[in-house]
Amino acid sequence: MRISQGWKNFYGHPVYFLETFVDPQRFRGTCYYAANWVRLGETTGRGKASNSYVPNRSIKHVLGYPLSPRFRELLGEVG
Repeated sequence: MRISQGWKNFYGHPVYFLETFVDPQRFRGTCYYAANWVRLGETTGRGKASNSYVPNRSIKHVLGYPLSPRFRELLGEVG
């Protein structure tokens, strides 16, 4: 919760879930997996500003880490 509290102190709201990306062509992500991060999927390889469906970047693994056991509720997921 140290990250969430620091974020809240600086930006005025807490963080409930972290996300990061690992390029498997360059790194294995071992430290993330050892710290219990969960692989959520892969990127499309297009970048966020791409206006085409053609991959122009390497495909990365998307990893997530909940900072609260209630992160789904706190982020507003219905279900």
